Amino acid sequence: MTVPGDAAYRAAQRADLLRFAAASANADGFGWLDEDGRLDQTRGTELWITCRMTHVAALGVLAGEHPAPGGPDAGRLGALAGHGVRALRRRLRDPEHGGWYAEVRDGEPVSTAKQAYGHAFVILAASSAVAAGVTGAQDLLDDALAVSLAHFWDEDEGLSVEEWDAAWSALEPYRGVNANMHTVEAYLAAGDVTGDDAWHARAGRIAERVVAWAAENGWRIPEHFDARWTPMLEHHRDEPAHPFRPYGATVGHGLEWARLLLSVDATLGDDAPAGLRDAALALYDRAVADGWEADGALGFVYTTDWTGTPVVRERMHWVLAEAVNAAEALRQATGDAVYGEHAAQWWEYADAHLIDHHRGSWHHELDAHNRPAGFVWPGKPDVYHAYQAALLPELPIAPSFAAALRAHGPLG
Repeated sequence: MTVPGDAAYRAAQRADLLRFAAASANADGFGWLDEDGRLDQTRGTELWITCRMTHVAALGVLAGEHPAPGGPDAGRLGALAGHGVRALRRRLRDPEHGGWYAEVRDGEPVSTAKQAYGHAFVILAASSAVAAGVTGAQDLLDDALAVSLAHFWDEDEGLSVEEWDAAWSALEPYRGVNANMHTVEAYLAAGDVTGDDAWHARAGRIAERVVAWAAENGWRIPEHFDARWTPMLEHHRDEPAHPFRPYGATVGHGLEWARLLLSVDATLGDDAPAGLRDAALALYDRAVADGWEADGALGFVYTTDWTGTPVVRERMHWVLAEAVNAAEALRQATGDAVYGEHAAQWWEYADAHLIDHHRGSWHHELDAHNRPAGFVWPGKPDVYHAYQAALLPELPIAPSFAAALRAHGPLG
């Protein structure tokens, strides 16, 4: 009998997540799945979902995964990764102005916005596909990196801007840490796959800025900024449960940044900004203290105000997955067994409440009483966070997932 979070349990989780994710393939890329794992036909195909599914399929190829019964075999995983790369080179790409649409339907754009968040995931997906040897992935990665440098990277600030119109003529004044967080992840992966350390250095510059902001704010990360990078701490107070730009401190981002700071530190070594490991510890401690059982019930709340009081009490699957990842990264970085104990606790909670043992994947959202809900995240559109949580203990915290698997070889 497996124990939640042990190696056999994690392998079974990865297998089921790959089985579930395979159903999301459509003509435009990968679509939004509902609770039963069926494509939600009311939604278009979103860039970030297509990228994340492509990334996970590529990781499955590199890991030599054996998906659960009814899921894709090893060859089908490769085909799914190839399907994602083709979609990103054709259906989701803007043939006139370059870059990628945020959402398409039947090959036509629904949203023509050019978003740093989605473009970071194009880099991540392409990097993983290059590592997995997917046809066309290198051209996709070259294109994505060129677009990122030309339009999103601000060399003077050492940060990524947020969103352009289709023609790259109007830049939104809003600046966000969420897109920069995923740009760090993407730039680390790109540097690992290409061998170009300039991408690692850019990730380090972003990390240094975010650490400074967090340290000045009690280790609760300011998420929203104006065009001059002045924090907007009251942004979306009237829309606190926004799925991408919620009001206040986002508990899961403190956990996710903790893991990424350790990866930046391990990647850059002597060239890393000072204090990243201490910052990772501080962010983790703050997020756990603010978020876990903050309202008296099991689970992590979604957001708090700037004093640590819960604001949105729904429990998001991705927050728990990032808690697992952060605990594992800290266990590797410090050798302290307490982080392994934390990870085991988070897995027990996931097994009891978040993992859907009947239909597959994870419930993306629970209410404050740990009942499945869909207020912020209806359906089950994403396996990226859960798959990586089940994968990280098999790998070091640097290099990134795809590069580590390419060096390690198939699991098992």
